Amino acid sequence: MMVHSVSEVNHFIKGLLDHQGLLQNMAVRGEVSNFKRYPSGHCYFSIKDDKSSLKCVMFRNNAARLLFEPQNGMQVVVTGSISVYERDGVYQLYAETMMPEGKGSLAAAFEQLKEKLKNEGLFDESRKKPLVKFPQKIGVVTSRAGAVLHDIYRVVKRREPSVQLILYPVQVQGDMASKEISEGIRFFNSEYPVDVLIVGRGGGSMEDLWAFNVEEIVRAVADSEIPVISAVGHETDYTLCDFAADVRAATPSQAGELAVRDRNELIQYVDSIAARLDNVRKRWMDMKRQRLTKALSSPIFKAPMRQIELRTQRLKELQGSLEKIRELYMQKKKHRLEFAMQQLDSMSPVHVLRRGYGFISDANGKSIRKITQVKNDMKLKITLVDGTFTSIVESVGQEGKHG
Repeated sequence: MMVHSVSEVNHFIKGLLDHQGLLQNMAVRGEVSNFKRYPSGHCYFSIKDDKSSLKCVMFRNNAARLLFEPQNGMQVVVTGSISVYERDGVYQLYAETMMPEGKGSLAAAFEQLKEKLKNEGLFDESRKKPLVKFPQKIGVVTSRAGAVLHDIYRVVKRREPSVQLILYPVQVQGDMASKEISEGIRFFNSEYPVDVLIVGRGGGSMEDLWAFNVEEIVRAVADSEIPVISAVGHETDYTLCDFAADVRAATPSQAGELAVRDRNELIQYVDSIAARLDNVRKRWMDMKRQRLTKALSSPIFKAPMRQIELRTQRLKELQGSLEKIRELYMQKKKHRLEFAMQQLDSMSPVHVLRRGYGFISDANGKSIRKITQVKNDMKLKITLVDGTFTSIVESVGQEGKHG
């Protein structure tokens, strides 16, 4: 008996499975279990029924094209091929596509993502930005081919020929559409600012319009600093891009109408402003004219000299009153000064001298107030009211004593 290695066995079994046509490109129905999406982008999960379970893996490229986010317990149909992971000796379904069962994969994916983004607040009215009233530049993210660009151009140029349209050409359908449209929105926001941004395409089936339901585009629209008009499909077509945009247009032509005001409307608008300004000017002039008429009817304008005479007379009266007040004031000051001088004079030494008294000082001018300051043969200076003289002390005695 030949002995084989584990690797040889697993490799042999893998070859058997890989060459079974039934196991290639097959569809399997089951309930999602243990679903997990890793940072690498790969998804690992199982699908099961009431009797068995099948391991599945969906690699990054295929997982990126999922139209919905699989949830545990969800009934799905997975297509792919059965093969063996040789390292672990595990057979599994290498999934290429997955879609929910029931009301349809696109409808289910639409409602699932709509609910998710709505709960995040991406569709709130408070996020909506007003459109610029008089745009000069309009960015358009759509296909270079088709009638959409033509319709927008025709409407915009009819309404205001001076507006500049800048196209960012993209695919609007297929695997690359969502990436290109998102890049176009970001291009205008970061590299080529415009006043308004129109994102859209013509009508079609839900599959045709699906690029505008991809989360990447919806978030790019919601994050745009430039006001976005969504013009996807026809009037009855709704995409998630419509809910995230600041304004939804039923058709690309209506997007042009919403983005640019008609020149005739602008002319009427300017004329109405001019009329209002003229009315304001007239009311202002009437008011000034009435004030001037009232002023001219004033006595000062009718008899100016009389008014001058009256005011001159009043000025003289005021001057007279001022003079009287000044004289009265000065008289009071004079009386107060005289009284103060009398008080000062009554306390003056000269006033005492007038009454017969004298002022005695020694030779140095120091006043003599007590007898103890006097010595025999001391030279004294006596000041009277009308002059001074000197004397020599012959003897000194105190009152009540004899010497």
